[in-house]
Amino acid sequence: MAARAVATIGKDDGTGMNGDPAEEEAARDAIVAAARSAFSRSLTHGSTGNISVRVGERIIVTPTGSSLGTLERDDLSVIDASGAHVDGPKPSKEAFLHAALLRARPSDNAVVHTHSTHAAAVSCLDGLDPDNALPPLTAYYAMRIGSLPLLPYHAPGDSSLGALAERVATDHHAMLLANHGPIVSAPTLAAAMDAIEELEETARLFFLLAGHATRPLSPEQVSALRSR
Repeated sequence: MAARAVATIGKDDGTGMNGDPAEEEAARDAIVAAARSAFSRSLTHGSTGNISVRVGERIIVTPTGSSLGTLERDDLSVIDASGAHVDGPKPSKEAFLHAALLRARPSDNAVVHTHSTHAAAVSCLDGLDPDNALPPLTAYYAMRIGSLPLLPYHAPGDSSLGALAERVATDHHAMLLANHGPIVSAPTLAAAMDAIEELEETARLFFLLAGHATRPLSPEQVSALRSR
């Protein structure tokens, strides 16, 4: 199956979704590099987490049941804008979320979803602001994340979350899935990786500062940073 995925890159797969072979090859290499980086820095563990990059009408996405630490370029799946599997191994069961965010955000071309420890821990807390689950503790969080809406709990792979995520994503490129973890989109995979890491570091700060008086950025300071 993996060999077939590489052999058919850029060829007509029966869906009319011809991709640029060189661009798809570059996207595969970038996903593998990002996946291994995320795993090596404990942003993912076991077989958790998934990454995607849009190339034309095709979305290259990590497969189901795989460790991001051992991923190979031939292992990757291809879905279309609706989330339908069109080529390669079976995609992640959360591939529909990637498609939903990319439909809502035509200027974004990459999505990263992790179960990183501190962000996942925040997602389990009671009493979070559903419109903004983490305070803007640092300037880089304000610039790279902005506000972080909390989406209500859905079981992993529950496709009913797709419509809600797509609706929220029209105004937010980052979301926190309750009792699950963060998901972000960005114009490039590098930017999405920066954002997911900034989110995790801010979640870690959030716990380190628990019980201490904090001074988050003011709405005016956040607005000034976002305008830059």
